[in-house]
Amino acid sequence: MTDHKRLAFSIIQFLHDQLQSGNRSSDAQESLEVAVQCLETAFEVSTEDQSLAVAITLPEIFALATQKSSQVNNNSSSPTPSSISEEQRAEAERLKCDGNDQMKVENFAAAVEFYSKAITINPHNAVYFCNRAAAYSKLGNYAAAVQDCELAISIDPSYSKAFGRMGLALASLNKHTEAASYYKKALELDPDNDTYKNNLKVAEEKMETSSPTAGVGGVDLAGLLSNPGFMNMASSLMNNPQVQQLMSGMMSGAYGPMGGAAGAAPAAAPAAAPAAAPATALSGGPAPAGDLSGLIQAGQQFAQQMQQQNPELIEQLRSQIRNRTPSSSNEEQP
Repeated sequence: MTDHKRLAFSIIQFLHDQLQSGNRSSDAQESLEVAVQCLETAFEVSTEDQSLAVAITLPEIFALATQKSSQVNNNSSSPTPSSISEEQRAEAERLKCDGNDQMKVENFAAAVEFYSKAITINPHNAVYFCNRAAAYSKLGNYAAAVQDCELAISIDPSYSKAFGRMGLALASLNKHTEAASYYKKALELDPDNDTYKNNLKVAEEKMETSSPTAGVGGVDLAGLLSNPGFMNMASSLMNNPQVQQLMSGMMSGAYGPMGGAAGAAPAAAPAAAPAAAPATALSGGPAPAGDLSGLIQAGQQFAQQMQQQNPELIEQLRSQIRNRTPSSSNEEQP
């Protein structure tokens, strides 16, 4: 059934490309949209599920199949780079240039179509696959971009841009460790490329912030615990009677079961904590058991006190959480 879904996905992808080309009448576009919806429903396929994407598009598969059939009928051998005529190479280059022009005006779907036609004529040129990978990335189809980069690398293992674009696609899929390895290879081939250097640095930072010791949301908890300012602020807050009251309420279960487990028994308060004292939010009002809004309100006021006591440290926390994204400034087309 998976193969059937892959085929349905390829058909839907082809129909989407036809819709985005803008070469159809309004009635034809409406018919294509209905066809896409019917296929998605019948095969339970979503265009968001890029795991169903295949390495080449449906028109390419069809072209290869008809080419193979013609070769069998003519009893000819498989095509090789040397079998492509100069006229065919020139036509493929023209189509590539048309694709580059579409990239410049951000018509990425049309660019994919031109690059695909160039690949059909000359499937031995790594640049065509690499350029189409860039177009796929602009469309958000990172899985297809990865597959095209793999094909480009297999054709020309010394093509640095294919490694760089592979890194960009993998980073967009949150595969930062793999992305870093491809950026390193790109730098081996092109040591002076500042874009690759910057993207490698970002990928390595992402790897660090996603490690088990990085804490929640990419914050370096180990660094915080060794920060004197943070520890002094924490000590001051924990000596605040209102904070002690909040913590006592949380530990006694006054704000509902911890961890979101419905029906879980409240955790017992430590011996040093006040025993069985009615918990109240920092605003002074009682917080009934199971009232999550009371816990949220108390947490918000807790954060406000942190902001008031040490705004500089809070800004440091915010700067750690801010995401950095890799640069795609090397996206110009050859």
